[in-house]
Amino acid sequence: MIKRTLYFGNPAYLSLKLGQLVITLPKPEDSSVEKKFPMTIPIEDIGTVILDNRQITISQALIAELLDNNCALITCAENHLPTGLMLPLYGHTLQNERFRQQIESSLPLKKQLWQQTIKYKILNQASVLEHATGHVHKNMILWSQKVNSGDTNNLEARAAAYYWKTIFQDPTFTRGQFEGGINPLLNYGYAILRAIIARSLVSSGLLPTLGIHHHNRYDAYCLADDIMEPYRPYVDLLVLEIMEEKMISPQEEIMLTTDIKKRLLSIPVLDTKINGKASPLSIAATTTCSSLVKCFEGSARTIAYPELK
Repeated sequence: MIKRTLYFGNPAYLSLKLGQLVITLPKPEDSSVEKKFPMTIPIEDIGTVILDNRQITISQALIAELLDNNCALITCAENHLPTGLMLPLYGHTLQNERFRQQIESSLPLKKQLWQQTIKYKILNQASVLEHATGHVHKNMILWSQKVNSGDTNNLEARAAAYYWKTIFQDPTFTRGQFEGGINPLLNYGYAILRAIIARSLVSSGLLPTLGIHHHNRYDAYCLADDIMEPYRPYVDLLVLEIMEEKMISPQEEIMLTTDIKKRLLSIPVLDTKINGKASPLSIAATTTCSSLVKCFEGSARTIAYPELK
């Protein structure tokens, strides 16, 4: 079942009643709007909730119920970019066992898993570049084939440098969390993607803090940052489509309008292909995390990642 992503960008009071999220708005001047609220949504249908207004009030009972149903709760800062992520402390009956398997996984296994991760990331980036430029980028495909265990030759960085100067056909574009231009759209999309992956990891009984490659002491979601790498190109392609539709240049200062946010909130249902089958991105993320569990427990050596075509 595909879980819903809910976005709240206006003042609201969010509460819980009989297993339902209850949305109550301030009394509107337009009486026709008043008839539609309060509105209720079953908690079991919700996968992600995004809070993007400082005048939103959410009850403790609702927070607890959302987390108990493995929902990711995202809060946004004044600039409307996601700044916080709340996940449940437990999400699987075998969590203790899977934590131990994850912690005890060998360094060679982690290096092999990272090799697979970067291979698929570069391959998916190559597909995005083909869409953006209209031709195959054989160097990207070659680099994906040459990624070694642990990516010690750092082909990820080489591919990224080429990718970002080519995707928007603007060699002056700089990709960065605090850069301007189109970067806020990418940052917003990546934050949603990160929440989807982190939620899937927790539901699979894994610890999102302990990565296979990322190990920043200040990063609480290292494993999510690892596993989301091959999924990032899906966000890039969506942003590219938004730019083409709205005729936006990569250096143009962009406002995160309601329309653009609505498009980015479609990330959980983007079409992917994984294990030879079509699947929404959120379901593919679950498949990926389940395959990672098998790698940690020793019954498999390969992570299932989506292929962007």
